[in-house]
Amino acid sequence: MLTIGLTGGIASGKTLAARYFAELGITVIDADIIARDVVVAGTAAHEKIIQHFGTRVLDKNGGLLREKLREVIFVDANEREWLEQLLHPLILQEIKQRIKQAHSLYCIVVIPLLLEKNTNEGIDRILVIDAPETLQIQRLKQRDNLTEDLIKAILRTQLTRQQRLPKADDVIINDGEVTQLKQEVNKLHNKYLNLA
Repeated sequence: MLTIGLTGGIASGKTLAARYFAELGITVIDADIIARDVVVAGTAAHEKIIQHFGTRVLDKNGGLLREKLREVIFVDANEREWLEQLLHPLILQEIKQRIKQAHSLYCIVVIPLLLEKNTNEGIDRILVIDAPETLQIQRLKQRDNLTEDLIKAILRTQLTRQQRLPKADDVIINDGEVTQLKQEVNKLHNKYLNLA
């Protein structure tokens, strides 16, 4: 199974690119979705998070307040490290399982921190969705209504464009219309079918 690791900075367009691959019939495995699944109420990871952070990161139904947790971990690198050590092995294990069950000629694995955390075991090619930082900030303000300080804190935890791009096998610059992004995905789809 040819496995493509899809990554890029926050608000670069990873989710939309992944959706276009899925529309072409390609199995898409998303680490962020898996990250939500492994911490649902009642799981061992959920219990450990409550023990560590307390109830301040819970909503009234006992689920995780992702926004609150994000604020805590992007302000304190030690807290982020603790959470990553808990969750990353669980997420990687589930990704491996889903790759084995993939039903298309190749599969896309969306891992936002693929290059930052060197989690490219089992990944054959790296596809970076790239956008200028000013555009990322603009999209984040519109999409998530985040403060400039929190956005900059998040960006500091990620590789810069200059660090990320040389590590890519394939790059889509997503700074235009969505139709342009779709065309680029179609081109790579044909390339990956040939490689597979």
